[in-house]
Amino acid sequence: MGRIQLKQVTKSFGDVEVIPPLDLTIEDGEFTVFVGPSGCGKSTLLRLIAGLEDITSGHIEIDGKDATDVVPAKRGLAMVFQSYALYPHMSVRKNIAFPMKMAGMDKAEQDRRIEAAAKALNLTDYLDRRPGQLSGGQRQRVAIGRAIVREPAAFLFDEPLSNLDAALRVGMRMEISELHKKLDTTMIYVTHDQVEAMTMADKIVVLQAGVIEQVGSPLELYHSPRNTFVAGFIGSPKMNLIGGAEAQKHGAHTIGVRPEHIDVVDADAGEWTGTVGVAEHLGSDTFFHINGTGLADTITVRAPGEVSFNHGDPIGLNPRAELIHKFDAQGLRIE
Repeated sequence: MGRIQLKQVTKSFGDVEVIPPLDLTIEDGEFTVFVGPSGCGKSTLLRLIAGLEDITSGHIEIDGKDATDVVPAKRGLAMVFQSYALYPHMSVRKNIAFPMKMAGMDKAEQDRRIEAAAKALNLTDYLDRRPGQLSGGQRQRVAIGRAIVREPAAFLFDEPLSNLDAALRVGMRMEISELHKKLDTTMIYVTHDQVEAMTMADKIVVLQAGVIEQVGSPLELYHSPRNTFVAGFIGSPKMNLIGGAEAQKHGAHTIGVRPEHIDVVDADAGEWTGTVGVAEHLGSDTFFHINGTGLADTITVRAPGEVSFNHGDPIGLNPRAELIHKFDAQGLRIE
């Protein structure tokens, strides 16, 4: 079991309130991702759940029991940090065994859990190696293995892939997602990378300045962002946000249209026109950054890779009317 509830939780450092009163429920077995820009409070919130920071007010419940004043070691949670924090002089086996050894666990049970974790993480052939003989991705798997053997109620991941290169990050995303399916255990994952959030989460919690802006599945946030902050944060490249007369034409203060929901045409056939600035050719896709439309500083468009316009070319843009998002003067979604 790993149901976690935060009830009117706050956190202040001196006179500075970094987490205003906040309510959140994470269901048993859910993969929940906290996402937001740097300084939004996502890691602080994770540390409050772990007990590594004291809350200022409110309550935290784990499986229906008040854990507000329970020390971290007694909360039944396991945390995986950005740094691997492995003992370089110990083998992989001994690194994974360390928390069980400290808890005085029976040797036979230790071995059973180590073998099971190593199998789940494809580390069986590396148990007798030391961390210095492993790749970054393998070391991160060892750190996860050390958490798995504790058989916690929930796993807490604090930006665990930040130290890996792009290719390894993609691989580890898939491995952690697959691990969640195997273990069927609650996981809370902190990242500033909304692509990680979109590809891994059952539920995403979008944070800004300690405030929850929206909670929902990846597709809910993509298709129905609650406000302009979520609209501009979720999606890669981010949504184009346009104000002025064009928005008023749609009965809104601001309209939003995603790069993939704008069709590229010749300049004389476009509802909007501009000139091509930077074009990013990615093979299957091309991202055009369009200047001079009079609507926004730059409008980003996602087009098929074979579409060819050069820097400085005039270009026409046709937004798909049924996929335009509307927001009011407070930045809230107009249904």
